[in-house]
Amino acid sequence: MNIKSTYTPIVIISVIIVALLGWSYVSQVNDPSIITTNGLHWHANISITVRGNNVVIPANIGISSTEMRSMHTHKTNGIIHMEFRGTVHKKDMMLKQFFKIWGKDMNSFGTNMQMTVNGKKNTQYGQYEVQDGDVIKLSYD
Repeated sequence: MNIKSTYTPIVIISVIIVALLGWSYVSQVNDPSIITTNGLHWHANISITVRGNNVVIPANIGISSTEMRSMHTHKTNGIIHMEFRGTVHKKDMMLKQFFKIWGKDMNSFGTNMQMTVNGKKNTQYGQYEVQDGDVIKLSYD
């Protein structure tokens, strides 16, 4: 067996691996559903009022003795922590994800839901993609 025949399969396999890695990178960069591939650490503030009364956002939403979810709270101050590793998709950042982790339906607090984000009326509700520094206010009749 000569050296050329030994290296040919190694070269072919190396070229295939490099091509697959390049394709994977290009497909992620061009995927509009991906926010980042490097993870993120953001915070947003949420408050809920029902007929003018504040609802306490519980501490430790998304935190158990065995795991900490990417969206979670630590205290009852309404701060949502968004700590993701690796690739983050837009669907991961939707407000409905926080309520799903909490185990609550956004519509369960009352009727005639109104939402503002950073002081501006927003009707995306659960479909809203939470951003770093957002101040989200939900009010119900």
